[in-house]
Amino acid sequence: VYCMLWYLRRVREAVVSTQSTGGGTFTISNLGMMGIQEFTAVINPPQSAILAVGAPQRKLVPADNENGFDVSNVMSVTLSCDHRVIDGAVGAKWLQALKGYLEKPINLLL
Repeated sequence: VYCMLWYLRRVREAVVSTQSTGGGTFTISNLGMMGIQEFTAVINPPQSAILAVGAPQRKLVPADNENGFDVSNVMSVTLSCDHRVIDGAVGAKWLQALKGYLEKPINLLL
């Protein structure tokens, strides 16, 4: 936690260098906080993948109730993979697992 707070302070002060952020393998890009609903993020070499997170939207979804639908918050995420490192099928399975954890966070504890 201390390390994250240290980086956050340095980013806000605009003193983060390329050397201090190098060596990562995975990035999360959140433009959802800016109201962007969905986007495709570009991988920064030598990283192997980047997850683009969009803003949640209220949408009608099918439901087993008297109306046949319900209103739910739906969020778009897009995974871009360097296919020299991560096979697309493996990336899809990872996204499937992420979806399951986001929909039912209690599963993280099981």
